[in-house]
Amino acid sequence: MKLRGFRRGRFLRWTLAALATAAAFVPSVLSQSNTNISAASASGSTSHVVELRIDGEIEPILAEYIARGIQQASDENASLVLITIDTPGGLDTAMREIVHAILTSKVPVVNYVAPTGSRAASAGFFILLSADVAAMSPGTETGAASPLLEIGGQPVQIDATLEKKIMNDATAYLRSYVEKRGRNVDLAATAVTDAKAFSDKEALDGKLIDIVAPSTDKLLAELNGRTITRFDGTTMTLSLPNPSIQTVEMTGRERFLSRIVQPDAFFVLLILGVLGIYIEFTHPGMFAPGVFGAICLLLALYAMQLLPVSFAGLMLIVCALVLFVLEAKFPTHGVLGVGGVIAMVLGALFLIRSPMTGMGVSLPVALGVAVPLAIIIIFLMRLVMHSFHWKQATGKEELVGEVGEVVQAGGADGSPAMIFVHGELWKAAPLRERILTKGEKVKVKKVSGLTLEVEHVESKS
Repeated sequence: MKLRGFRRGRFLRWTLAALATAAAFVPSVLSQSNTNISAASASGSTSHVVELRIDGEIEPILAEYIARGIQQASDENASLVLITIDTPGGLDTAMREIVHAILTSKVPVVNYVAPTGSRAASAGFFILLSADVAAMSPGTETGAASPLLEIGGQPVQIDATLEKKIMNDATAYLRSYVEKRGRNVDLAATAVTDAKAFSDKEALDGKLIDIVAPSTDKLLAELNGRTITRFDGTTMTLSLPNPSIQTVEMTGRERFLSRIVQPDAFFVLLILGVLGIYIEFTHPGMFAPGVFGAICLLLALYAMQLLPVSFAGLMLIVCALVLFVLEAKFPTHGVLGVGGVIAMVLGALFLIRSPMTGMGVSLPVALGVAVPLAIIIIFLMRLVMHSFHWKQATGKEELVGEVGEVVQAGGADGSPAMIFVHGELWKAAPLRERILTKGEKVKVKKVSGLTLEVEHVESKS
């Protein structure tokens, strides 16, 4: 009996010990399990990267798109804004809007010249150096940011004072933020003062950019964990685990408007608008040219608000239109017409002022529009001038000059005769000198209500 009690006591102690051990072991297991779950969750987390693209010439609608994309990234609490660049340059005003949006962005911005063979020239150089991190792909270039005025693709000389003013303004603007970004200010200034260009390796060695990466994935991998200094002086460490890239495209409106503000498209719309209104005024009642012309002209006026349009260029185009009209009115043997074509081409080339990049209407487009426009306007105006001498072909007035035959003689009491003219019977006012007789030929001089004033026509022998 004692042995059984002893065994029961020992069994109870073992049971209690096992339960105590289990109670101590379970929390550690649960803790380890939770740790594993947390680690798995961390390894599966993603970072949100908003990608924007600068592809082509820099103009106001592109600036609007970049600013909208940066604001969207801020609203979505994105980890990074990645702007890929491939541009020959563009308008100074649009470039400054983009730089301002980058400098004031709440989300870190990385500018990346890619893919291989791309460039960030002229205004693109200013944009590249404004980012928190500037990167380039191998085989790309940047720089060549000297202010330049071109006409028809050819550089022209400008006043020395104006040139110095533009140069100093551009250099000071570049220095204002490049120095705060910790980049090589003196070397960056040579891109403006000496038009220097840099390969990706030269830009990296000269401390103009921060990274050379062959692809977006490798760029983001290198950025993960990197500490950067924001424009306001604060520092932050980029956390980009498993980056999820969201590419923000232009809206349909932005794509449409970006085509309109191209100088060539603006010039063509302006001329089509003027031509449509001109055709409607010279040929009233056609409606279609007037409606089409009004739409083109309104679109051109919208683009004119965004582009640096030259008043001298507009005046040359107006002068050309006047010369075309005068050529149709006076026999100058083409002198005024040729002068109008020259004025139109010069007006097109001077139409867009862009001393920072030389962006403007191309010479082929200027010639391709000016010559056909001269031919159309001169031809239409000559038709209008000739129409003043044409006999009216409709209404009662078309009877004037027609020859008819008396089918009923006039009465001695002054009653009117009846004549057959133009397939119709009309009353004819009696002649003063004699009475109209049946069968004689008369010519209509005037239409007075339903009565014709006629005169006798001598019959040919």
